[in-house]
Amino acid sequence: MYVKSQLSWNVIIPAENLDVEGLMLQKAIVIRLMDDFASKKASKNLGYFMALTSLERIGEGKVRDHTGDVLFPVEFSCLTFKLFRGEILEGVVDKILKHGVFLRCGPTNKVYLSHQKMADYKYVPGENPIFMNEKMSRIEKHTVVRFIVFGARYVEAEKEFQAVVSLEGDYLGPISQTVV
Repeated sequence: MYVKSQLSWNVIIPAENLDVEGLMLQKAIVIRLMDDFASKKASKNLGYFMALTSLERIGEGKVRDHTGDVLFPVEFSCLTFKLFRGEILEGVVDKILKHGVFLRCGPTNKVYLSHQKMADYKYVPGENPIFMNEKMSRIEKHTVVRFIVFGARYVEAEKEFQAVVSLEGDYLGPISQTVV
């Protein structure tokens, strides 16, 4: 789920933002790094970029020929979020369809639980459709559900992960009702 990673990126500081005072330059580098980090959103190998945890090193700047901008190699630690096959997680039901349920889990909005992967539950149509089993356990919108990740993939165009999950296993299923 959460992974701590060490990364090396290049940060480009425009010439007009350069200042002779080292502290202001360091501040400009950190701000630019945080902006770049936030705009990147996710990567296939690391998952969603959640937070910068520490700045390890700022390398020596190199002036770019045609622009005058300065490129600084930066090493830092960060926290990422990635779904792994076989991992047991919790998500909140976001949308109920006849053939399954979409859940949110952390920054991942496209977690799909097929009706075939929740064998005990039957679809109950209506204004607010639900899935219910013989023991009257309900899966409805805003229900927190514990599930196992069956498969996950990264969609490069959207910079998002999608996952297919299951309730097949011990202690899996709804764990609380209507958490808005």
